[in-house]
Amino acid sequence: MSALPPETTPTRRFRRGRWVVLLTVLAVGAGLALAPAGNADTRGDKARIDKQIAALRSQLDDTTKDLADAFLALKRTQAELPVAQRELTAAQAKVVAAEKHNQQVAEQLAIAKANEAKAADVLATNAKDTQQTSDLIGDLARRSYQQGGMGELAVALNATSPDDFATRVVLVDTVMRLQNGALRRLSTQEAEGKAVQSHLSAVRRQVAILKIQAENAVAAAQSARDVAAKAKQRLDLLQAAQKKYAAAVAVKKARETENLRKMQAQSNRLAAILAARARAAKLAAARAAAARRRAHQAPAPSIPSSGGFLSYPVIGPTSSEFGMRFDPVAQRYQLHAGLDFAVNCGTPVHAAASGDVIMAVPESASGGYGNQLVVDHGIVRGVDLTTTYNHLSSWVVTGGHVSRGQVIAYSGTTGMSTGCHLHFETRQDGTPVNPRIWL
Repeated sequence: MSALPPETTPTRRFRRGRWVVLLTVLAVGAGLALAPAGNADTRGDKARIDKQIAALRSQLDDTTKDLADAFLALKRTQAELPVAQRELTAAQAKVVAAEKHNQQVAEQLAIAKANEAKAADVLATNAKDTQQTSDLIGDLARRSYQQGGMGELAVALNATSPDDFATRVVLVDTVMRLQNGALRRLSTQEAEGKAVQSHLSAVRRQVAILKIQAENAVAAAQSARDVAAKAKQRLDLLQAAQKKYAAAVAVKKARETENLRKMQAQSNRLAAILAARARAAKLAAARAAAARRRAHQAPAPSIPSSGGFLSYPVIGPTSSEFGMRFDPVAQRYQLHAGLDFAVNCGTPVHAAASGDVIMAVPESASGGYGNQLVVDHGIVRGVDLTTTYNHLSSWVVTGGHVSRGQVIAYSGTTGMSTGCHLHFETRQDGTPVNPRIWL
């Protein structure tokens, strides 16, 4: 739990060097900001975003769980938006490429079909011409047979006069030239027919292949459009979620700001009470010392000035140390005024030293400290030492004297807390100090 220190002289001395501290922390904290995703694959993007979110989560121990959840959800959507936009852009590019390929295949198929039709027409014309030539040759052969042949002997024997002979010779020459020409033409036409048939077969094979390619291209274009539609839907959902989470963070942040104000007020009230008790205790100690001097009594043995005066209130790992810490929600640095011990809810909390319970503050009145217990240990090393135990689930004692190690409460997650833990503070004359110097 973070708390701003009361306006005391040690705090003013601390603020004189605060800018140096802030510049150092800024240099470290800048690396934890959620940067837009780069050009890595989706799996790599997710791993990077998860790591960034985990780093942010570690900074949100001192806020309420609902605000922390909304803030992290907002940051995750902000980090995922560039990834989704990049996926949509890539999908749209694939749609363009697929549709272009589809158009190219369709044009090639149309050309192939036109070539097929043209080749079929040429083949039909060739077949017709071949048939006509074949019919002509057959007709010539029949006539030759009917006229007894066209040889020179048949012409001479059938001639009735020299003029008739000459006429028949001319006729035979003409018929032979027609027959030879028809035969040559038939041979050419048959060769052309075979070539056209071969070309037509090749074109038809090309058409069949292009039909398959066209079907695949149409399917690929549709698949690309489906992927783009899903990418667009994901982007739209992320944008809508970002608006929703941003609105939730704004509302919860306002509530959190009010809680921080109450927490600061509670810290200031506690500091004032403890400072007054410290003054009274020191005055009483001074009067007692004067009385002993008048009675020539030896002073009471002083408590050793070495560390270790306080015992650990719980046994567990320390999850957060005393010191300045950046709040990513409020976008400011504030003092984390104690040690956080990561223990389960319901863990027994022990008095760190003997003393008097002077306050048991319920969650409703503690600002953000949750259920709080304050123990005054009296004057130690010239200061009035108090310890506070915060975010408790319940108290065992709410007043009176307690001994070192006595169970005084149970840990919890009340107040401004995202999970079970104990926030332990030490105060000297009301001012928070690092508990490490007393443990």
